[in-house]
Amino acid sequence: MTLLKKTQEIAVIAHDIRSLHNVGSLFRSCDAFGVERLYLTGITGTPPRHEIAKVALGSECRVAWEYRASVLGLMEELRREGMTIVALETGVGSSLIEAYVPTARTALIIGNEVEGIPQDVLRACDVRVEISMRGTNGRSTFLLLQGLRCLL
Repeated sequence: MTLLKKTQEIAVIAHDIRSLHNVGSLFRSCDAFGVERLYLTGITGTPPRHEIAKVALGSECRVAWEYRASVLGLMEELRREGMTIVALETGVGSSLIEAYVPTARTALIIGNEVEGIPQDVLRACDVRVEISMRGTNGRSTFLLLQGLRCLL
């Protein structure tokens, strides 16, 4: 059973994720929420890797995924296909995700655990949303979980 509404299509773009364990966690999150496709871009590691499989627990075999070297090229392609590109990132220009009304076709992009989403990629996004956090460690796969939860 999927948590996505039948009229919603959500893809996730994971850009420059450093930890292979975090990549495995992304696969599990995408599997749990019924994400249409996971795009791994930049330096993000790809299956088959023991570190990914250890955390993904088989979801790397169930979730449709593909690797793209160029995140900007991918974003343009998805936009041409009618997807709205939504950055999950804090900072100037971001609004709270709870206030965002998702489109029928959304690509949610998350960035590097330390640096976040690069400025050139942020400028190419259609929307920037953030999740209200009390702590200071705001870059984790937890954000993806919360982002997907809010979009559904």
